[in-house]
This record gives sequence, C-alpha cells and structure tokens, in this order.
Amino acid sequence: MTTEAATRRMPGAPCWVSLLAHSLPATQEFYGALFGWEFRPGPQHFGPYARAFLDGREVAGVGELAPDRHLPVSWTTYLASDDADVTAEQIRSCGGTVGVGPLDADDDTGRMAIASDPQGAIFGVWQGRSMMGTAFTGEPGTAVWNELVTRDTGSVGPFYEHVFGFEAETLSSDDDFDYLTLHLKDHPVAGIHGVGSALPRDRGSHWMTYFAVSDTDAAARRVTELGGRVLDGARDSAHGRLATVADSEGAVFTLIQKG
Repeated sequence: MTTEAATRRMPGAPCWVSLLAHSLPATQEFYGALFGWEFRPGPQHFGPYARAFLDGREVAGVGELAPDRHLPVSWTTYLASDDADVTAEQIRSCGGTVGVGPLDADDDTGRMAIASDPQGAIFGVWQGRSMMGTAFTGEPGTAVWNELVTRDTGSVGPFYEHVFGFEAETLSSDDDFDYLTLHLKDHPVAGIHGVGSALPRDRGSHWMTYFAVSDTDAAARRVTELGGRVLDGARDSAHGRLATVADSEGAVFTLIQKG
C-alpha cells in the first residue's frame, strides 16, 4: 500500500465520496462524460446505487433518492473509522447527530453511518472491510481534497478534533482568512474554511469535494455543455486553478487543476 493510500485509510481521513441524486441514469451520464467514469452496481440498501470506476479502480459512489424523499442533491464526504459504532457514540457525545446507522452495507464491504456536526454539516462514517474506500486519488477524475465550509472554524474545529483525533493547524495569521488544515500523523487530510456571512443560506454548513481535472477552464465549459452550471468561475489559488460548479441536478463540487 502506498503512503498516500495508507493516509486515506487512517481513522478520520476522508476515504470515500458519494452522491445521492434524483436520476441515477442521468447522473451517470453527466459524470461519465465529465470525468470518464464507468459504473457498476453497488449495495442497494437505500435504493439503486452504483460505484464509479476510473481505469478499473473505484473512485466514488452514486445513489438514487426515493421519489418521495425531497432531499438536496449533494456530495457526501465519508471519514474513515476503525469502529463505526464507537465513532457514532463519540459524534453524539460531542454535540453531533447520527441520522442513519451505523449499519452494514448489504454486500459486506463495510459498515457506515451518516451524521451531522454541531453546525449541521452532513458527513459519512465508513468502517471498511473488503472495500476500504477510494482506490486511488491524485489523477484527473478523482477526489483530491475535502473541505468543510462553515460559518467559523472555532464553532466546529474542536468537534472534529475530539471525534476523529485531528491536529488542527491555522493556515494563516491573517485574521480575515479563517482556515484550519486538519492533520493526521503530520499528513494534511482535510480543511475547515470559515466563511462568515458568505455561507450560502440555501446550503448552510457543508462538506465540499474537490475533483482533479487536467484543465479547469475546459472542464468548467464541459459542465455547462452537460447541463450543469458554473457557480464560481475559474480562478487561480495557491493550490491550483479552481472552479466551483454544480452538476445537472444541482450537486455542488469544485474542480481543481494542480499547478
């Protein structure tokens, strides 16, 4: 196992991303065309579900919401756990909420839960068995970073530190930029960005998934061609060229082209 793969499997590290959409076929068509993903059936305990593969290795999951469930369509970041039941108890004791599970995936790949932090941001917990999570990352079409967007880091940073054992590092001494990088054994694995009043009212606190692309500008154009939207146009950052977009059903994610 590579160091990078081992890091993703550390308890607390983001290890999987999954999307619940209204139309599974339409969603597969969108991401297949955007990232080159291919799909195979996955566990069906919540309804139709497929795992996305890139070059034969699994990189994400896509499920279909029941017609009577009017939930927002969004990507969910899953954090690794050695014991989903223990993690669920820690979430509750630290002020979070466990909404689903813990329960076993029906193909015995692992045990999972869906929870929310004290500010309402939803995330998953994954205790891998035969499937530990994303098979690889760093290449175009794979998730390369996960970031909690919330009102301020001080309100939720301690929650994630206590539940998952993160070591939080303030990114900048600039008081106007509220950002924590979350580390596990000296490896940066995720971030928390406090955006204050810029937090979208229609979304509230949420985890954002960053997907690598070879050309951010071209990928953003492709999103619109496929029926999605560009929410925040291509721009340069210290970590690469970014664009925040929404898919054809409104699920928001960020494209990143490494510098």
